[in-house]
Amino acid sequence: MLRKLFADTLEAKARGYAANRFSFNTGEGRCPGCEGQGIRTIGMSFLPDVKVLCETCKGARFNPETQAVTWRGKNIGDVLQMEVDEAVDFFAAMPSIAHPLQLLKDVGLGYLTLGQPSPTLSGGEAQRIKLVTELSKVRDDITKRGQKVPHTLYVLDEPTVGLHMADVEKFIHVLYRLVNAGHSVVVIEHDLNVIAESDWIIDLGPEGGTGGGRIVAAGTPEALVALGTHTGRELAAVLGRG
Repeated sequence: MLRKLFADTLEAKARGYAANRFSFNTGEGRCPGCEGQGIRTIGMSFLPDVKVLCETCKGARFNPETQAVTWRGKNIGDVLQMEVDEAVDFFAAMPSIAHPLQLLKDVGLGYLTLGQPSPTLSGGEAQRIKLVTELSKVRDDITKRGQKVPHTLYVLDEPTVGLHMADVEKFIHVLYRLVNAGHSVVVIEHDLNVIAESDWIIDLGPEGGTGGGRIVAAGTPEALVALGTHTGRELAAVLGRG
């Protein structure tokens, strides 16, 4: 989408640049020094390899001709170095771009850059990015009212790991959007705020490690509080019953 945005500028059309010119994965527009990586790897024989900023593009990933094309004063390299939080405002007038960026912000990924290399993502970050992809589909489903929308089961493994408490609250609202769209969400989770918002809980225990692994209770959060399981006792405080 970003590549097409730059390809549609007057400067790009005058130069005859197509959308693939603005991809750092192809040879035409990317920096020849680092092949679009923005960094160079130096082999250190018996020591770990060292990664240094590319001397040719200074980390921009693209050659000077490609960087000469700008949109609202920024070239493609500048945009890919933006954090999601900044990009949401920068693309506010373009809903097709701003909407998925806002979703990334909603799931607590506002600190990532638009050009963030996938190998640098943690498991939780990668999982939340996949969730954003699904949420974008939910928006498409809403536009198809009157048509039968496929029901989807989502299974998430501790998606809140590393999230700030404020971001956990945003993330819970994101899960509700999936449920409200008619889908089902199963979450493996230890965060009590997420557990308290569940419709149904399967509580494993009675202890951790070798002392656990059995179903000790199943029911609503209120039911677990009444049963007094380890989880139920902790939930009581979250639900204001402790």
